[in-house]
Amino acid sequence: MIRTDFVYGPVPSRRLGLSLGINIIPRKTCTLDCCYCQLGRTTRKTLQRCSFFPVADILAQVRAAVRHSRNAGGKSRISFLTFSGEGEPTLNSDIGRLIRRLKREFSIPVAVITNSTLITDPQVRRDLYAADLVVPSLDAADQRTFMKVDRGHRSLKIAAIIAGLKLFRRHYRGQLWLEIMLVRGINDSPEQLMQLRRAAWEIRPDRVHLNTVVRPPAEKWARPLPPDDLEQVKMLFGPGTDIAESTLPPRARPRKADPEAAIIATVRSRPVTREDLTRALGLSPARLRPLLARLVRARKIRRVVFWGKLFYEA
Repeated sequence: MIRTDFVYGPVPSRRLGLSLGINIIPRKTCTLDCCYCQLGRTTRKTLQRCSFFPVADILAQVRAAVRHSRNAGGKSRISFLTFSGEGEPTLNSDIGRLIRRLKREFSIPVAVITNSTLITDPQVRRDLYAADLVVPSLDAADQRTFMKVDRGHRSLKIAAIIAGLKLFRRHYRGQLWLEIMLVRGINDSPEQLMQLRRAAWEIRPDRVHLNTVVRPPAEKWARPLPPDDLEQVKMLFGPGTDIAESTLPPRARPRKADPEAAIIATVRSRPVTREDLTRALGLSPARLRPLLARLVRARKIRRVVFWGKLFYEA
């Protein structure tokens, strides 16, 4: 399969600073079909790992992006090389090899954002041991809620996933940040939250990040928790728990590359606001507005309003 967009960004990340995204999965190929997914519904739900793309092609694009990100002193502005993107990255059977190669070539930390579903596989755990940071998600601790919020592959069992996360934590020497996405009326009852808290305590992550639906979701009925409710959940989970903030790192320097291509690549990774794009691409609002209007007219991107806020998506 030929592909030219393995990297996107660097983009401002609420957790990782200026993160260069690495997308090694075909669009919407995943083990889940989460109701809140900002990329829309899953089109290929699978548990089968395979080598989707040539490793050399992926590495070449990462090298080029890192070179482009360097400042006058030769130091990269990138905070993390982050495997994330348009599907579940651990479905790519080359991920361990890629992590190890990147760590040999660059002094930039490597992160993997995963939905945790393949952590039951010993090979997946071995692949992830090489990363500096792993951010697994856990949105439910009982099977019924798991199928409602994450809509997993029929073979997935949440109890086995939690057991896999506990085993991974036992042997992993990097940072483990557990992310919990809360959807109003779906996984936020007192009983569900107590089950999640118990699971988090048993997994023993370095941090717990609470999140809610802040970008246009796959399903219109996926609604965010009010800020006061999130604060209550934070208190319930205790020390080491944070609410994911939408603060952005400092503005990037202007790109020399094709700005329209950069906009499309960024928008494909997730719905973004104009402020997101201004900071990620280093483009002024005056420069950005006509570019966005032209791309919308050409139907290369589209506008969508979520809870009164304008986003752009592809």
